[in-house]
Amino acid sequence: MNNKFDALKDDDSGDHEQDQGSPKDSEKEKSEDDDKEQNSTRKKMVIPGVGEHPLQYNYTFWYSRRNPGRPASTQSYEQNIKQIGSFASVEQFWRFYSHMIRPGDLTGHSDFHLFKEGIKPMWEDDANKMGGKWIIRLRKGLASRCWENLILAMLGEQFMVGEEICGAVVSVRFQEDIISIWNKTASDQATTARIRDTLRRVLNLPPNTIMEYKTHTDSIKYVCLPSFFITFNHTIRLCM
Repeated sequence: MNNKFDALKDDDSGDHEQDQGSPKDSEKEKSEDDDKEQNSTRKKMVIPGVGEHPLQYNYTFWYSRRNPGRPASTQSYEQNIKQIGSFASVEQFWRFYSHMIRPGDLTGHSDFHLFKEGIKPMWEDDANKMGGKWIIRLRKGLASRCWENLILAMLGEQFMVGEEICGAVVSVRFQEDIISIWNKTASDQATTARIRDTLRRVLNLPPNTIMEYKTHTDSIKYVCLPSFFITFNHTIRLCM
């Protein structure tokens, strides 16, 4: 898919630390450091540049990778999530996206997350905890195209469900890839049905494609189960 806007090439990351001053300036520097920390919190909300095309919401790219041999936990999962950057306009999105590796070129147990700014890609986040996600399992070779179509539809507000959409995830695995879109309210069946139908359309899915909706509360319960029961339950689900 062709970019609607050329990716901007400027490097705006110009954070350059200054040499430390003399000891007598330590108190002043400490005060300035505190001010900088407070300012950095305020600066987290990015804004469109002059002449850029603003998006309805700001978004943040995240990346995670873990060893599949280790059991997952909330703490280890949060430690493995790395924030790539936030954007508020079409041009800022292409600035990130045009330099990112495509999901199909990732290796191992890796994930890209694209969520509204201020929402962490975790079940326990306040915006996510009462919601759920639509899940589609893809054969190898389809992840890059499906991921691009999904996030462009999300940024372009094609789902038409107000503020319900939280974000999207593409998960690269050894034998398959998984794509999902998260929403705030799992109990709102009309909204989840609209998201499902839009997802089927924007990804041009065949009519027989299996789509699974899973609430985040169920996901949390599943992770907390003893490992022997998870294995047993997984075998049952595969046989159904």
